[in-house]
Amino acid sequence: MIDKTAASLEAAVSDVRDGATVMISGFGDAGMPHELVDALLAQGATDLTIVSNNAGNGERGIAALLKAGRVRKVVCSFPRQADSHVFDGLYRSGRIELELVPQGNLAERIRAAGAGIGAFFTPTGFGTLLAEGKETRRIDGRDYVLEYPIGADVALVKALYGDRWGNLVYRKTGRNFGPIMASAAKCTIAQVHDIVPLGALDPEAVVTPGIFVRRVVKVSSRRPMR
Repeated sequence: MIDKTAASLEAAVSDVRDGATVMISGFGDAGMPHELVDALLAQGATDLTIVSNNAGNGERGIAALLKAGRVRKVVCSFPRQADSHVFDGLYRSGRIELELVPQGNLAERIRAAGAGIGAFFTPTGFGTLLAEGKETRRIDGRDYVLEYPIGADVALVKALYGDRWGNLVYRKTGRNFGPIMASAAKCTIAQVHDIVPLGALDPEAVVTPGIFVRRVVKVSSRRPMR
């Protein structure tokens, strides 16, 4: 019997290794798997590469991982916001690496990893510092830069509902990076508001099929669902 249900948050992230590349879904708070990130912080893995939309807010979530010295490199689109002081301090002091990726390129590079695409040409970033050292090409009179996929060892994603096979349904904008990250990682761990019986999810509503998910853990959170 296939049952991908994890007994706890701790069990779900127990085998994340030092040096792993970890994707974390979310756009701001929407779709951010805070409880899984907290569990990863408690688990102790270090020297991590984090792939996410931003580099953390305040001192929780991704920012807490950074503050604890667990992260070697961040790959993101928005490293600096009004409350991203943890990353800002680490970067200015040379204690963390940054790969800055335009948001559309970030999404497509992750999607390409999940789709098995070797590389792709995009006009975004051409002629800027972000294209330095990269292959370029003119196609139909327009200049493009070659970008490569971004895969990961682990993806931490947040969904609204899941079943024991790992099929996932998201809530509105909480969907954001979750589906593409789930397909691009070797091990996808999903935290959900509820785990429902097989057959309870409308197949037309399932965005991430269970084949992409290794573990599902139910999280009782006081945070409003986003």
